[in-house]
Amino acid sequence: MNFPLYIAKRYIFSSSKNNAINIINRIASMGIIVGTMALFVVLSVFSGLKVFSLSFTNEIDPDLKLTSTYGKSFLLTPDQEKQIKKIDGVASYTKIIEERVLFLFKDKQQVTYLKGIDSLYPVVNDIKKKLFNGQWLKPDSFQVVIGYGLAQNFSMGILDFENPLQIFAPKPGKGAIENPEEAFTKIDVLPVGIYSISEDLDSKYVFADLSLVQELLIYKPNQISGIEFKLKENADENAIKNQLNSIFKNKITLKNRAQLNESLYRMLNTENIAVYLIFTLVIIVALFNLIGALIMMILEKKGNLKTLFNLGSDIGDLRKIFLLQGTLLSVFGGLIGLALGIILVILQQKFELIMITPTLAYPVVFTVENVLIVMATIISLGFVASLIASSRVSKKLLD
Repeated sequence: MNFPLYIAKRYIFSSSKNNAINIINRIASMGIIVGTMALFVVLSVFSGLKVFSLSFTNEIDPDLKLTSTYGKSFLLTPDQEKQIKKIDGVASYTKIIEERVLFLFKDKQQVTYLKGIDSLYPVVNDIKKKLFNGQWLKPDSFQVVIGYGLAQNFSMGILDFENPLQIFAPKPGKGAIENPEEAFTKIDVLPVGIYSISEDLDSKYVFADLSLVQELLIYKPNQISGIEFKLKENADENAIKNQLNSIFKNKITLKNRAQLNESLYRMLNTENIAVYLIFTLVIIVALFNLIGALIMMILEKKGNLKTLFNLGSDIGDLRKIFLLQGTLLSVFGGLIGLALGIILVILQQKFELIMITPTLAYPVVFTVENVLIVMATIISLGFVASLIASSRVSKKLLD
């Protein structure tokens, strides 16, 4: 067996004659265990919050979205549509139009997005399960589905035949406007459903039939502003993007779900990194106890080290004893802390011990990535702390 490793293991599992050193060792071990457990639990909590936050956008954002690079809209030819259907990896797609318009209901008004959709939209985006009240709109109709936030702002219900929702969109063209009434196209629509996703999204979109929006915006039958795709599981996203760019001759912009919510992803990742660094600092403070415990051990074992040195061991081997001892303590403490953290996370997932609201449990997610991050952090910091402490072993100390 490796000589320094053998001695290091003996020092770990044997008690010191000095009770103060035993107490310091226990404090150092508890610091590593608690620090590891806290770091893993916090990372799991933030992973859960990330999944929870993104779940709202996932309900309304597609796997891949195609828009024109050179304008608000483009013409989709029958040949291009045939080529899209042949792309391997695309489960389904839907044609859309998005435009900011003015909504007027009784004496209240608001500017927000009108989203024209075809019949395949609920297949690409499972929006129907987010209906708060009413039903989904029928194709080729004057029906719309509004968000819960907009319904509150307008004090509006559904199926109000006496008070239709009015939509105003500016007419395309150039030159000065002589008559303001002729500057807009207007359509009266009937809200038949209310969806509820999140506070921001509930006031963002009003869904209407694609042909109705084309009529309002004076678009051609094949003129749209985008295509949203639902991809098959394990589909090659890059290959699909390359084929779409080839079909549309690189005149399009393609964004996946992460790119559509770039600011949200960046914010969540920044928060995750910040929390990781904060709790890593806590572990670094806890590892000062490990450094102190190892230095106390070195001073206590000074006589034994001098004997080993006189028997032929060099200073490097003697330092390696305490380097291995501290690293092994970090590994064992990390494994125990990680096990306790995993148990807490699983208990929260199964039994919902901590609640945010009476109906919503604090979200946590167990990931192998977090396990690897925590263990890598503990082992690397424990190694550095042990290296600092073991450097106290010198010929001058032994003399």
